[in-house]
This record gives sequence, structure tokens and C-alpha cells, in this order.
Amino acid sequence: MPTAVDIVEEILTLKRERHAVILAHHYQEPEIQDLGDAVGDSLELSRKAREMDGDVIAFCGVWFMAETAKVLSPRKIVVVPDREAGCSLVDACTAENVRAYRRLHPDDAIVSYINTSVEVKAESDILCTSRNAVEVVNSIPADRAVLFLPDRNLGAWVKRQTGRENLKIWQGTCVVHATFTARRLSAALAEMPHAKVAAHPECPAEVLEKSDFVGSTSAIIKWCAKADAQDIIVVTESGVAHSLKRVAPGKRFHFIANEQCNCSECPYMKRNTLEKLRDSLLTLSPRVELPDEIIERARVPLERMLAITGR
Repeated sequence: MPTAVDIVEEILTLKRERHAVILAHHYQEPEIQDLGDAVGDSLELSRKAREMDGDVIAFCGVWFMAETAKVLSPRKIVVVPDREAGCSLVDACTAENVRAYRRLHPDDAIVSYINTSVEVKAESDILCTSRNAVEVVNSIPADRAVLFLPDRNLGAWVKRQTGRENLKIWQGTCVVHATFTARRLSAALAEMPHAKVAAHPECPAEVLEKSDFVGSTSAIIKWCAKADAQDIIVVTESGVAHSLKRVAPGKRFHFIANEQCNCSECPYMKRNTLEKLRDSLLTLSPRVELPDEIIERARVPLERMLAITGR
């Protein structure tokens, strides 16, 4: 039976043969992150892939992320180790939902979080990430109503940051972040009153209110590296611990368990394994295939975001 070392060697051989690049999200298992030509957030990875020299992109993340990579690199083959690596936010909002809303509210601006399907992106006016969502919403004229989708916690945080009363919020949630509770965070702080707290804006408002920093996964990593604290409670998916230890090896990072699984792991992200990564490079599947028309329509709101924020 092949060992992990054997499988890694197979992956590296196939990577050379396929002229492939491996992208790994911060929430992947450490052994996958260690193989990544780039490790980062979803859009960050897709943009890096566009700049990298390779014929194949093996995207170790979830499916919507690989779709974005395909939009930005349409001539490249894009594969994901596990086709069932989905996202509860994607499931919470369909393109038909967006079209139905557009028919009822044709003058509203539709701002879609990057955590949406490519079909929803194609129906949107502009996209955003958790890092630039406030900037994107502020770029829209104040008298124009905005629908923010699909994450209600991120939407609520953006509404508080912008003070925008005409911001309507879709009611989707992240299966991981939405079930972190203020009760468990308070318990952790009671044990470590000296600790600082960094949280992702997909968490509930009562968690964010107790946090010293709120930001995207990459922003959390950067903040933790610079923070004047030896103990930091990180309220996001615990796969980020690998990146945190790399940038701040002398600090202690603590994760609280959410209410859903009594853990802090994304069940979708963890579907990817070394064996599945090897097989995806061997068979070039599961492969992201998108119609040219969808690619072009989804590129428009993506490029609008990049023109405003540069990131």
C-alpha cells in the first residue's frame, strides 16, 4: 500500500508531466498546502494562477474557486480533487434566485460575494471578497439600493461598516463560520483573558463584537503575524493554523469549536486528499468546464471589482 511519501512523489511526477500548478487554499490539510505552488484565499489563488506558467491548474479548494480560476484562465485545464467539494453559500443562492430578484427590483445593484457559483456571478453587477466588500459597496451611489448576497453575516458586517440603510441582505450562511458562538468565544477568553481575537466577517455579529480584528483569511494571517500578543484566538476554519505557524512560529494560536460539528473544520474543504489530488492530475478530472458565454458574463463583474479595488 502506497505511503504518503509515495503519493507525494507520484503527485510531483504527474505535476511535471502535466506542466501543472497546484493551488492550495489556507483551509486545506497541511500536506496539501505544502505541495502548493501558491497558498492563499480563493480569488488571490485564481489571480496567481493566471500569472503562472502552466497548462493545468489543480485547485485544492472548493468548486466555486476553481470556476473563478477558469474564468480568469479559460485556456487552461482546471481540475479539483473532489467534485463534491462544494459550499453552503453557493447552495444558498441560485442564478434563478438572482434573476427572479432582478425582475422585481430592476434598479437595484447586485453585489455578489466571491463565494457564489459562476452562474450567479454572471447575473451580478459586481463581485466582492471579504477583504474588499466595504470598498465595493461604498463605490455604488448612496441613493441606489443594493442587494448583497449570499452571506448574511458578512452582509450585516458590511452594513454596519458602511452605515448603508438601503443595503438588502440575502440570508445564506457559511456552514462553518455561522455556527461559531459568542458563548464559546467568551469561555475561551475567560481561560485566556490576555489573548487577542481575530475573526472572519462570516461569523455572527456577537462574535465580531468581541474580536480585536475582523478580516479575510489572508488579512487575519497578516494581522496575527504583526499583533502584539503571544496567544491569539482565531475564529475561522482551523486549516489556517498551518499558514499561521509558518508566518508566526513563536506565537500560540487557539481555535474554538463551532456548534455544528464541535470542531472548526470545513467538511467541504477536507474532502480533498493527497490520493484525490494525485488522481485528478492523472485523469485530468473532475474538470471545470464552462460555456464561453458564462465565462464572458462572469468576467464583467469580476473585472469591475478589480478596477475599483485592485484586489
